[in-house]
Amino acid sequence: MPETTTPPKKFTTKADFHHTARADRYQFHDYYLVDDLLEDHHRMARQAVRDWVKAEVSPIIEDAAMRGKCPTHLFRGLAEVGAFGPSLPVEYGGGGMDEIAYGVIMQELERCDSGLRSMASVQGSLVMYPIFKYASEEVKRKYLPKLGSGEFIGCFGLTEPDAGSDPGSMRTTIVDDGDAYLLNGAKMWITNSPIADLAVVWAKDEEGKVRGMVVDADAPGFSAPEIHGKWSLRASITGELVFENVRVPKGNVFPDIRGLRGPLSCLSKARYGIAWGAIGAALDCYDSALRYGLEREQFGKPIAGFQLQQKKLAEMITEITKAQLLAWRLGTLANRGEATPAQISMAKRNNVHMALEVAREARQIHGGMGITSEYPIMRHLMNLETVLTYEGTHDVHLLITGHDVTGLNAFG
Repeated sequence: MPETTTPPKKFTTKADFHHTARADRYQFHDYYLVDDLLEDHHRMARQAVRDWVKAEVSPIIEDAAMRGKCPTHLFRGLAEVGAFGPSLPVEYGGGGMDEIAYGVIMQELERCDSGLRSMASVQGSLVMYPIFKYASEEVKRKYLPKLGSGEFIGCFGLTEPDAGSDPGSMRTTIVDDGDAYLLNGAKMWITNSPIADLAVVWAKDEEGKVRGMVVDADAPGFSAPEIHGKWSLRASITGELVFENVRVPKGNVFPDIRGLRGPLSCLSKARYGIAWGAIGAALDCYDSALRYGLEREQFGKPIAGFQLQQKKLAEMITEITKAQLLAWRLGTLANRGEATPAQISMAKRNNVHMALEVAREARQIHGGMGITSEYPIMRHLMNLETVLTYEGTHDVHLLITGHDVTGLNAFG
């Protein structure tokens, strides 16, 4: 894929996008009254994000996706509604909320677009979280407040061209060079990388141990070419990371974490948010399908009155409700510090697969209109094909559950 000849402008503006005159008619659906299980501060956090999305993002998201242009000016808005590191301490740039609040925020963002939620997931779970968890106090104070405010944009470098589901086979390396490490290698499919101010990067040291570090994007030898031609997550910017003898100050390397436990803990944090976020995409598809089914008439009555359409709608809301309860229970466990990586893996796999199936059924209910930008269905459908794969593929998550229940490792 071709690289950009000039680096993209970091922040867009409202004027860069066409604003649709169509109102965001989304209505939240809660068949089992799961809302009763939430606390007031969860609802307040969700409502703040919902209002912001309807006012600032919904009017431009179709244009952004159609053009493949990331609305980077939304980073400041995401920060203002508490979408970056919601469950991290306030003193380190987070929101000081609990894990359920983090979940409902991700749900509202992905209700609009998976790319929007990806922007927030990467910033909070894959950049701020590892810095908070593993970096020195000096590094925390240097980066976290600016990441939390949206002044800095971060990205997460783990996946490589030849190391996807098997991160242990990564080839990116760091070598001791006196007062710094020399970083060499490449990362692939990195959300936010072409516009990032910094990257949390994972590489192998001279002993073959995986180490994490913060790398400034303006360091000599650091480049982040954009990946073009995506049919999915088109409102989110994706690129590579290329390191050619990049000098990383030793203080920027996480001091006490070695091995895959570090990056995998970050992935668990992100997967948790995806388990909630995917429900939002499913809800948007269901809401649109229900409304379309009630308004569209064929053979003298609304198509929602036909048995096949009612079957689809009934199955959709059933699966959404099951996913809502799964996410809420996972959030309760996470708040108690008891959610295991395998439990998070199951929720990510189940809820994303559910959302993809809901999007497919919704597309059929919309008929030919379902593939147009008049409705969000096809955009969600394309996005969810990627969400099914990133942060662990559907099949890999099945093997994680299989390993957990049998005690037998099927990975190799």
